[in-house]
Amino acid sequence: MFRPSDIIVVGAGVVGCAVAYELARAGASVQVVEEKAAGMGATWASAGILAPYIEADSDEFLELTVRSLRLFDEFIGRVSADSGIAVAYHRTGTLQVATDAAQMSAFRNRAAQLEAQGVQLAVLDEQTVRAEEPHLGGDVCGGLLVPGHGFVAVNDYARALAAAARHHGAQIIEGGRVRRVAGRHGEIVVETDRGPLRADAVVMAAGSWSGQIEIAGVRARVPVRPVRGQLLRLAWHGVPLRRVTWSERCYLVPWTDGTLLVGATVEEAGFDEQATVAGVRDLLDAACEAVPHAWTAGFLGARVGLRPATPDGLPIVGASRAAPNLMYATGHYRSGILLSPLTAKLVADAMLAGSVDPALHMLRPERFGDL
Repeated sequence: MFRPSDIIVVGAGVVGCAVAYELARAGASVQVVEEKAAGMGATWASAGILAPYIEADSDEFLELTVRSLRLFDEFIGRVSADSGIAVAYHRTGTLQVATDAAQMSAFRNRAAQLEAQGVQLAVLDEQTVRAEEPHLGGDVCGGLLVPGHGFVAVNDYARALAAAARHHGAQIIEGGRVRRVAGRHGEIVVETDRGPLRADAVVMAAGSWSGQIEIAGVRARVPVRPVRGQLLRLAWHGVPLRRVTWSERCYLVPWTDGTLLVGATVEEAGFDEQATVAGVRDLLDAACEAVPHAWTAGFLGARVGLRPATPDGLPIVGASRAAPNLMYATGHYRSGILLSPLTAKLVADAMLAGSVDPALHMLRPERFGDL
């Protein structure tokens, strides 16, 4: 078991800050090292959707995301109280829309599976779906409504996590790029652009950059690759959408301040973080196709994030088999926001209490070799 002191978390995205918060709250002495500002990587370009019954593409992933969603009410309340920052958080549901019979058939099949698990939902015909969302385009013929889904204001959430971690004594070091992690004389040395840091243990939560950091004694690099996602911010005019609306080509997230988020592209572009004309145009076309009133919206800008993807689609969370006192918490792809409460709990419990949750078995790093 790691001692509850002197833990360095590499990466201050939503996962890294959530882990740091839970570690510090439990009494650990924590430093977080981040090359950018806290929450300004993939987190910054996230829409904050909490929708496991749409996002999950396997039973294993669904189990994780549903479990994490159940933690959100308590977690958001606690983080807000500890940070003093009000985090906008809504459980208004999601509406998936269909434009043909094949999509409706898929919705009905999915609904039957979920209803058998006790999930509250509704399959809507064309008349009902338009009553639920009057802004929908002419091709929509039905939909699937999941009331338990929601969304969170990502920027508020990231700021609150960082502030809550600081409230419990964590130190966040921004502008420090981590080059190498090495064991030395019974401790771990984290080599950064701003000099070395020493700790008893390290959590690797650097997202897409996790595999770019050398770990002494570990030949294999953690197999996390960047997948570019572009997200648009529009200024909506008039009566807003009622909830997160999901078409085949995009999702739309309405905020009470009149902002509409439109996302997101999925692009294998390496570490290129620039917005592109093609990405912006595709998202605008998709948004206006789903909700024609979007043609009247103002364009506020585009955000780009590199989502950390793994070969099997599951995060990599757990202790290294090759490097003593190294934990991984990376590879969450598009679900870092949703999985942040559960990941933080799994890591803190394992590091500080020696409690290895069964979920860590399927997320274990060694499924990709001697990591």
